[in-house]
Amino acid sequence: MNIELARSHMIEQQIRPWDVLDTRVLELLSVVKREEFVPSAHQALAFVDMEIPLLGSSHEAMVRDECMLAPRLEARMLQDLALQSSDAVLEIGTGSGYMAALLAHSAKRVVSLEIHPELAAMARANLQKAGVRHVEVLQADGALPESVSGQFDAIVLSGSVARVPDFLRDKLKVGGRLLAIVGDEPVMCATLITRTGPQAFGKRALWDTVAPRLHHFPETERFSF
Repeated sequence: MNIELARSHMIEQQIRPWDVLDTRVLELLSVVKREEFVPSAHQALAFVDMEIPLLGSSHEAMVRDECMLAPRLEARMLQDLALQSSDAVLEIGTGSGYMAALLAHSAKRVVSLEIHPELAAMARANLQKAGVRHVEVLQADGALPESVSGQFDAIVLSGSVARVPDFLRDKLKVGGRLLAIVGDEPVMCATLITRTGPQAFGKRALWDTVAPRLHHFPETERFSF
């Protein structure tokens, strides 16, 4: 496989058509080598428009939502966060560490929480091998308030939730923004929450998609008759 040609096709045929036009983001996708964060068994899928299994068999990983997001989702989320070089960023759901690497190249500091010990170890190893600094990977449950300390300029949930818990919203600094994919299949929406004052927040729906679930976040209550 011609890796650089495949990377170029990913950017030009998958990501640009999905309204990712920020030149900084597009350049970053060439700099951060996605294949370095893909398990060896799935290297051929590194630039394909699909989710990539991370743990166990392909079927098990997909059922348990233990997979990398599709490249266009990661790129669009990064663009919509509009990070500044001085930003402190929190990521929930490290996975293999690829999104954390993209964030680290765009911000001052990244804290990334991963609930699965195996994935946390994988992400640390991948980030170290790729020479990515300014990322702290913690094995922790991002759905629990006690797992998140400090406040952040930006928060990104690298997976979907039925709703964003208030405690995460409250971890934003004034002027900060939180990006999450919110809803239930088959309808989910990338949603941007901004903190406009000490007790004031804004919310904007950006684009529709579907993404794997983050574990342990509250689900929508179902009514039975």
